[in-house]
Amino acid sequence: MALLPILRFPDPRLHVKAAPVEAVDDSIRQLIRDMTETMYEASGVGLAATQVNVHKRIAVVDVSEDRSGPLVFINAEIVEKLGECNSDEGCLSVPGVRETVRRAEKIKVRGLNGNGEPFELEADGVLAVCIQHELDHLDGKVFVEYLSRLKQGRIRTRLLKQAQEAPQAAG
Repeated sequence: MALLPILRFPDPRLHVKAAPVEAVDDSIRQLIRDMTETMYEASGVGLAATQVNVHKRIAVVDVSEDRSGPLVFINAEIVEKLGECNSDEGCLSVPGVRETVRRAEKIKVRGLNGNGEPFELEADGVLAVCIQHELDHLDGKVFVEYLSRLKQGRIRTRLLKQAQEAPQAAG
């Protein structure tokens, strides 16, 4: 397995809409393993392929306390949304930023698992929020885009400044 580099907002590649996976083969299964390892190493609870510059409709999620429940979503789509909730969200592509986002409280999602088998899942709470967040990535949307333009601008400025300072700090 290999750790994959995670794109950082405002990288324009985060806005590329992912293409459906045609077949779940060994290369897709390897990508899923690499994404899962990358998510765990970065202390995340979800990671979309878009975030690692692979524009295929694949996301991995694990909201379990002990990292024992990884879920794989291939070509997934939300087929039902119920209620609304405010969720406190962060993102591996937007480090150091947490903001409140309005999401559906409960969802029903359909897709393929890591073996390419169809499944349907009803989710609520943190899992529902995480799935919505990751599927947004596959549609080219980053969670900060739910925020006001002023907040988006401040976040963009701060992250660009951090990116400029990082090479100097490393050298």
